[in-house]
Amino acid sequence: MFWSDDSEKKPAFVVPDNIVDLAFQISCPTLPIDHAYVLSTAILQALPWLVDEEQAGIHLVHGASSGHGWTRPQDPGKEVLHLSRRTRLRLRLPRHRLEDAGELSGRTLDIDGHSMGIGKSSVHLLSAISTLFARYVVTREAIDEAEFLEQVAGELGGQGIPCRKMLCGIPHTHSFPDGPVFTRSLMVAELEPEQSVRLQQQGLGGGRKTGYGLFIPHKGIRPVKAEDDS
Repeated sequence: MFWSDDSEKKPAFVVPDNIVDLAFQISCPTLPIDHAYVLSTAILQALPWLVDEEQAGIHLVHGASSGHGWTRPQDPGKEVLHLSRRTRLRLRLPRHRLEDAGELSGRTLDIDGHSMGIGKSSVHLLSAISTLFARYVVTREAIDEAEFLEQVAGELGGQGIPCRKMLCGIPHTHSFPDGPVFTRSLMVAELEPEQSVRLQQQGLGGGRKTGYGLFIPHKGIRPVKAEDDS
């Protein structure tokens, strides 16, 4: 018998630290459900340099998942989000901006009448996990699920990311002074580690400063609706 195995083991992938998430402790009992515009406005006023940082993003704030007798409220006109002490405000940032962003600590922001005290921060590397989730990806009002996924596949292909498995969730409408913005949630699965990190770094579509197109790690393939409620 002759057996030749000249395959070389690839070195383990190391997640780069040029783009990271900065998570702030916050003191903020409640927030508007539809807070994309007001949160972004408050943070950009405090950190005006964020506008010119192409890879920077502002994650929207989310409370606990449905369960234990509590369900995420759905009526922006009558209800608010009730946040726990574990809730964090997260910014996606180039590493060279961490010190500048740290100036938020100790400040209190007014988010449409809701007080948000900003506490200590901690740095988190992006994940190399194979499944990612974005709660909000900008789309058009009239687009259906199949067309949305086809559009996403084209955009991912432009980033060199092949589409193996994707699921999208229900649409959301967000209020802005210039008119509504329409989004859908999206799960992308079976990514290679480098592809996963690249997608988190580059995002998808527009609106990073208002929480759109930003991906976070997802534990596995399950109905996206479950994450829409978290």
